[in-house]
Amino acid sequence: MPHTVETQGVNDANGLPLPRRYAAVAAILGAGVLVVLDGAIANIALPGIAQQLQAPPADAVWIITAYQLAVVMFLLPASAIGERLGYRRVFAGGVALFTAASVLCALAPSLPWLVAARCLQGLGSAAVMPLGLALLRFTYPRRLLARSIAWNALAVAAASASGPTLGAFILSAASWPWLFAVNLPIGLLVLVACAGLPSPPRSARRIDVWSIALNAVMFASFVMGSDRLVMHPLHGGALLALSAVCMVLLVRREMPKATPLIPLDLLRVHSFRVSVIASVCCFTGQMAALVALPFYIQHELGQSAVTAGLLMTPWPLAVMLAAPLSARLAQRMPSAWLCVAGSACFASGLALCALLPLHGNPALPIALFTGLAGLGFGFFQTPNNQNMLLSAPRERSGAAGGAQGTARLTGLTLGSLLMSLMFGLLPAHSAARWGLAMAALAALAGSAASLLRSPARAEAV
Repeated sequence: MPHTVETQGVNDANGLPLPRRYAAVAAILGAGVLVVLDGAIANIALPGIAQQLQAPPADAVWIITAYQLAVVMFLLPASAIGERLGYRRVFAGGVALFTAASVLCALAPSLPWLVAARCLQGLGSAAVMPLGLALLRFTYPRRLLARSIAWNALAVAAASASGPTLGAFILSAASWPWLFAVNLPIGLLVLVACAGLPSPPRSARRIDVWSIALNAVMFASFVMGSDRLVMHPLHGGALLALSAVCMVLLVRREMPKATPLIPLDLLRVHSFRVSVIASVCCFTGQMAALVALPFYIQHELGQSAVTAGLLMTPWPLAVMLAAPLSARLAQRMPSAWLCVAGSACFASGLALCALLPLHGNPALPIALFTGLAGLGFGFFQTPNNQNMLLSAPRERSGAAGGAQGTARLTGLTLGSLLMSLMFGLLPAHSAARWGLAMAALAALAGSAASLLRSPARAEAV
C-alpha cells in the first residue's frame, strides 16, 4: 500500500523524543478530557437550559442526543479521513471544531441553534476520540504504550467522575452558557500543544462518500431505533431494520477494499476480533449497571439521591486506581489474563449487588461492591485497549481507535436498551435488580470472550 512519508521525528521503537513527547501527551490527554468533561457536565444543565430557552424537557434531551448521534455516526469516517489526510491534521481539526462549536453553544439564542452546535461538537469529538488513541502509539515507545493507555483511561475516568460536580459548581456561580464558554481557553491551549504531535505516514486510500453516508444512517437508525423499541415497537423495529439493511449494503461495498471503512480487515485478526467482542460486552454491562444502580439504591434500598451518588463514587475512583496498576502488570504478564481476571472481577461486583440480600445500613457493602466493579473494569480496559491497538498494523492505528470507540458506544447503547427492556417488562422494584444481574452476565461474557484470546498470540502481535 503506497504511503506519503511524514515521519517528523517519529521512531517506531522510541516514539517521540523528549521534550516534544510532553507536548504531544498534553494535547492528547487535554483533548480527551475536554470532550469527556463537556459530555459529563451538559446533563446537569438540561433543566435550566430548557427553562431559559422555553423548550419542553422532551425537546431539551436533544441537546444530549444530538451530540451522541454525531459521535457514533462519524467515529469510523473520522478514522478513515485521519488515515488519508494525516492523524495530526484531522485530530487538530477536531479540537478546533469542538472549540468553535463550544462558542456557538454559549451564544445559542434558541434550542435549534444549540442542538445544531452540539452536532458540530459531536463531529469534533468523533475526530478526537479515535485519533487520540492512534497518536499515542506514535508518541510513546512500544514498551511504554500500556502505561500511556492507562494514563489516558485515568484522565477520562477522572473527567467523567468530576463532570457533574464541576458543572454544579459553574452553575452555582454563573449561567449555563458558561458551561460551554470555559471550553474556549482550554481548547486554545490544546491546539497550541497539537504542534508537538507526531505526523505518522499517511495512507493513499480513497474516501468513499457513499460508504460514509451508509455508515451514518446505519448507526443513527440503530441508536434511535434502540431508544424507541420499547415505547414505540413498530417505529423502533423499522429503524433497526433500516440499520440492518444499511449494514449489509455497507459490508458488501467495503468487503473488497484493502482498507475498508468498517475495519473488516482488522476483524479478521482473531485477537482483535475477540477484544472488540469483549469490549462491547463489558461496556454493555457498565451502562446497564450505571442506569440500574441509582434505581436499586433509592427504590430497593430506600436511600436518598445524594447517598446514591456517594455510593456510586467508588466506581470511577477504582477505575482511576486500577488503570496505572494494570499497565504495570501488562508488562509482566499476558494481557489476556488481565482482561479475563478484570472482567470477572467486574462481573462479581455487579453480581454481589444484585444477589446479596442487604438489610440495615447497606452503605458499606454497596460501596465495596461498586468499588470492586470499578476495579475490575479498570483492570480490563487498559490491556484490552492495548491489545486492540497492537493487533492492528501501525498504518491502521486510526481504524483500531475507531473500532475501539465504536465498540464502546455500541456497548453503551445495548446497555441502555437492556435497561429499557427491564423497566418495560418488569415492575420498577425488581427491574433494577434484574438489570444488575444482566449487567453481571454481560461482563462475564466479556471475561469468557477474553479467555478465547491466546496469550501467546496476543503478546506476539
